[in-house]
Amino acid sequence: MLEGTSDAVGGIIPAGRVPSPPRRRPKDWRRREAVLGGLFIGPALLGVIGLALVPFGFVIWYGFHNWQPLIGEFTWIGLDNYIRLFQDGQVWNALRNTFVFALLLLVLNVSLALALAVMLNRPFRGRAVFRAIFFLPVIVSSVAWVLIWEFLVAYNGGINGALQVLGIPPVNWLREPATALATVVVIQVFKGVGMNMILFLAALQNVPNDLIEAARIDGAGAFRRFRSVVLPLLTPTVLMVMIITIIGAMDVFVPIQVLTAGGPGNSTTVISYLVYRTAFGDQEFGYASVLGVLMFVIVLTLTLVQWSTRKRWVHDEV
Repeated sequence: MLEGTSDAVGGIIPAGRVPSPPRRRPKDWRRREAVLGGLFIGPALLGVIGLALVPFGFVIWYGFHNWQPLIGEFTWIGLDNYIRLFQDGQVWNALRNTFVFALLLLVLNVSLALALAVMLNRPFRGRAVFRAIFFLPVIVSSVAWVLIWEFLVAYNGGINGALQVLGIPPVNWLREPATALATVVVIQVFKGVGMNMILFLAALQNVPNDLIEAARIDGAGAFRRFRSVVLPLLTPTVLMVMIITIIGAMDVFVPIQVLTAGGPGNSTTVISYLVYRTAFGDQEFGYASVLGVLMFVIVLTLTLVQWSTRKRWVHDEV
């Protein structure tokens, strides 16, 4: 007779056989996973609620009031601020400057970053040094970066000095309405192009060499290989860079404040700077809150448009 051991309920387990542990019910596992997932996302969720959603709710609420802290004014005025928004010529001027700034920054930043990434993706002596040089402005303080450029683009600065050597008369870059906004765009392009360059470099290094070699064997030239093989595989990164660049362009403040203060003649007043000037210059916090809501709606709309059209041109989007 085979010997055995008794289990917890008095049954006999044959010798040499290990009892299997009790199986947990699926509902218990789902409950534990939900609790653990909530614990992991809890801090981030609390941060989003406390630092983003709640303040934005207050911004919407303040938009229905005439709020002037210096005189203690805080009265309900309903939709008056929103009606004023559509009748304010400064707002339309700021929107025009904002869209021009964002478009120029997007085109120049993305194209330059992609060109630098393609150039620095090839092996040559000193490649790491050039990568560091182009990325250095990203980690430099924005104020310090802008102050350096303020000296360079001054009427008697380094850029005009170089132009005079070439026989070109000096230009007052930041004091002429025709050149002030474009000058700020160029300064901002060189400030952020390094980050986008790194993103494109990472994407280029993930392009399979087999596809490029197959295109070369089929007789495709360098430009055709890049356009038909490499560029389609980079489109997910292009989408991400476009979204990041446009959001940054809509939120620009430091170069405007330091270099031009919205001038000359409001030629560089963008919507983000108009929010600041209305709130802290004119002390109209209620109307500034409405401008902030408008800025949020524009950024959200542009982001959703880019995201909704991604299936038409982004690789592997179905």
